[in-house]
Amino acid sequence: MTQTLLTDTKVTREALRILHQKLNFVGSIDRQYDDRFARTGAKIGTSLQIREPNQYTVRTGKTIDVQDTAETSQTLTVATQKGVDVNFSSAELTMSLDDFSKRILEPAMSVLAANIEADAMSMYKDVYNSVWSSGSALTYNDVLDARVLMQRSLAPMSDRTANLNPQDMVDVIQDTKTLFNNQAEIAKQYREGYVGRAAGFDFVENTLWAGHTRGDAASRVCNTSTGITSGTATITVSGGSGTIKQGDVFIIEGVYSVHPETKASTGVLQQWVATADSTTSVAVSPTPVTSGAKQNITISSAGSGKTVTVSGTASGSDTTSLLYQKEAFTFVTADLEMPGGVDFGKREQVDGISLRIVRAYDINNDNLPCRIDVLYGYKTLRPGSAARLHFN
Repeated sequence: MTQTLLTDTKVTREALRILHQKLNFVGSIDRQYDDRFARTGAKIGTSLQIREPNQYTVRTGKTIDVQDTAETSQTLTVATQKGVDVNFSSAELTMSLDDFSKRILEPAMSVLAANIEADAMSMYKDVYNSVWSSGSALTYNDVLDARVLMQRSLAPMSDRTANLNPQDMVDVIQDTKTLFNNQAEIAKQYREGYVGRAAGFDFVENTLWAGHTRGDAASRVCNTSTGITSGTATITVSGGSGTIKQGDVFIIEGVYSVHPETKASTGVLQQWVATADSTTSVAVSPTPVTSGAKQNITISSAGSGKTVTVSGTASGSDTTSLLYQKEAFTFVTADLEMPGGVDFGKREQVDGISLRIVRAYDINNDNLPCRIDVLYGYKTLRPGSAARLHFN
């Protein structure tokens, strides 16, 4: 094979190709690249504003009832810079691209991808829809139950992924036997971890899902007359002891979800997720709203002593898997500053992911120290368009 000197463009594009192919979770959610930083480069802490969909109520009758349009947005901070630093000799730059990719870029990008993925996958803690059965094996029916929760939240039908940990994937495949034996799909090329498609989801496997360890809170109650305030993202509970940890999910007796459009009660208790460790004043998502265009709950009989039930076993640890529609989460990268006075520096952007490689020359040792960096941020935008699975 002819050996040619590898250029900065070849190396950067190959590194980005490998990284992109290994981003199993990030590759299946919304990805955005902010080209405002293409000239000067972004800094850690750059904030971006992301608009939320407008919501309205429906009038009955012929008399006009004009509603103001109050646009809201969420702030996403591009605050995480991660990279891999490697050292290679000038002789190694004369290898073929395939050899260079296999020996240097492949292992470097694998570990970088794993760390980026693990960061982004922590967004599961923002999701309140959940199917939870501590110590039990996941079944295909459990996946369908999670799908129902997404349907009730009106999650779009397109671009859905069932991203499962290895044990859950084995359990689902054993439960369904030939469900994924679709020859037309097997013949296609997919990103790493792809297993098949069923029930409107692309099933993928990821080893990086962190188990969720539940707080030790038990025997809590809520006064739904005073403990829930419409428009305030805090629910007050009392009684019992222990902590409701960030990511814990709970329900409250008599507090039901409503259809997002008709506002009619679904007859299903609303699930809440704690957004911070709490004891009595629990920061929650979604924010409870009892009327108007953003109404999401109805309280059947307000009063004291309503039972609060936290999912899972107190202080127990359960595996995590996640079902989601692409736009439930977003992952944003921006261009890093390009330094001067280096051997070479190159930035490339593909499919919403920007990567920078900077290389210098060590004249004493005839080596080329090289750093590969990605600057990114992530945020849960529509938690109702996802559902958690906690089993085993």
